Amino acid sequence: MIRTLLKEVKEFKAASIITPMFMILEVLMEMMIPYLMASIIDDGVNAGDMGRIYKVGAVMIVAAFVGLFAGIMGGRFGAKASTGFARNLREAMFRNIQTFSFSNIDKFSTAGLVTRLTTDVTNIQNSYQMVLRMFTRAPASLICAMVMAFRINARLASIYLIAVIILGGILFFIMSNATKYFQMAFPKYDDMNASVQENVSAIRVVKAYVREEEETQKFKRTSENIYKIFKKAECNLVYNSPIMQSTVYTCILLISWLGAKMIVSDTLTTGELMSLLTYCMNILMSLMMLSMVFVMISMSMASAKRISEVLSETSDLKNPEEPIHEVKDGSIEFRNVDFSYRKDAGEPVLKDINICIRSGETIGIIGGTGSAKTTLVNLVSRLYDVTQGEVLVGGRNVKEYDMEALRNQVSVVLQNNVLFSGTILDNLRWGDKNATREECERACQLACADEFIQRFPRGYETHIEQGGNNVSGGQKQRLCIARALLKKPKILILDDSTSAVDTATDAKIRKAFAEEIPDTTKLIIAQRISSVQSADRILVLNEGKVDGFGTHEELFAGNEIYREVYESQTKGGGDFDEKAGE
Repeated sequence: MIRTLLKEVKEFKAASIITPMFMILEVLMEMMIPYLMASIIDDGVNAGDMGRIYKVGAVMIVAAFVGLFAGIMGGRFGAKASTGFARNLREAMFRNIQTFSFSNIDKFSTAGLVTRLTTDVTNIQNSYQMVLRMFTRAPASLICAMVMAFRINARLASIYLIAVIILGGILFFIMSNATKYFQMAFPKYDDMNASVQENVSAIRVVKAYVREEEETQKFKRTSENIYKIFKKAECNLVYNSPIMQSTVYTCILLISWLGAKMIVSDTLTTGELMSLLTYCMNILMSLMMLSMVFVMISMSMASAKRISEVLSETSDLKNPEEPIHEVKDGSIEFRNVDFSYRKDAGEPVLKDINICIRSGETIGIIGGTGSAKTTLVNLVSRLYDVTQGEVLVGGRNVKEYDMEALRNQVSVVLQNNVLFSGTILDNLRWGDKNATREECERACQLACADEFIQRFPRGYETHIEQGGNNVSGGQKQRLCIARALLKKPKILILDDSTSAVDTATDAKIRKAFAEEIPDTTKLIIAQRISSVQSADRILVLNEGKVDGFGTHEELFAGNEIYREVYESQTKGGGDFDEKAGE
């Protein structure tokens, strides 16, 4: 896990190495100052030697400035290394997420990925900076101060050693109790982010149903959970400070009392006693810093694990060693295809699918809710891999193609249409980034989108809000169809993508397809019989199996499901999931 994360330090390795070096230099300079101060008192002030005072004082000033410079540079390079590390982690995660197949994406919630990219990375950034600076500085300061203290007087320095052992044990016990609460807390951020994301994205629905109070209470509950967990953790950590202060004052009292006796008996000088008291504070403050570092590390371990999960996740879809880059035509064949979303699933979603579609055909696909219509077409562009059997496009198994080349020849208008913030032209050019204005307008004419675009004050330069919230559902669908047409694909898949347009517009779009892109294979998923009635052939799916495949006339005559749906819709009653006469 740690090795996976540290790979992203990359160009900030130098800063990560320099930072501890500057921190050690700062510690060495700090440790010199109490020793030099003792020399000024004992050899300068007590002896009345002004030359000695000036000489040692000058060395102290130099040491102080060198220590100050080292501290500043350590802070600067530490900030550079930690923020750069965080940047690389975010980029690496985002880049890896882009390679995920649909099955990989299904393992993580959207809110969970957002939390990993934000809160978890920030935790790692803060922890990394503390490790580079405080985790280097504190042990170095503790060791140097302990060595200098024993050099001055081993008997008094033993007080430090005993205090360090006792304090270290107590702090370890406190932190081990606090750590488990931190590990519980950060996954709860996923629930809170999910609540925020869901509420904000659906704020119109919330207001329409007057659910503001319920949503507020829902968020309050998730926030309250995080509060309670952090409260328990902080209630453990709150003992750090009083225990530390008690230890510091006890050590100061013991050293002052014993040191005074030694001064009286001429076994210790005044300057040495002052140095020992200074080193006492250095040692105990180093322990305090170490406790803070360990707390931060314990907090970030849960975040490190979550980030590592995203970085270590590999797409289960791989390009072959020698991929095919050219799709011959838009023919599609399913041979003995079974598909399950999970390997351990008992019943496959698609079962024994055997169909052959000629290039340029228009195929309608209908079926009840949950009949796996969308799953079927997702296999064409290899968004998922089949569990058994094979899918062929252009006469070759889809696994033989370069995935980018294959998907460039398959345009998909998904069931949940998505537009991105930017102008209408920006969104259209997702289909072809080099498309001219004229090509965009022509695609919109075919999708019957040009008529409403022209009514906007800024036309094709109209700004689309995030998610396309400033256009209607039907307008959004037509823009997405136009975007798909700009790819000039060999296969066009429309997944219930005209459900929000009126029947007249739907008919115009189907007519434009037939006249303008006759060589493109068109797969049209629909709930309305009228949307697929004129297709070359119609596929009827029922519970993941092929129940019928033929023309409208053939299915009406020989397929009970199709006939019932047709009659229920043409007689003005029900939709696909309702039986005729009910």
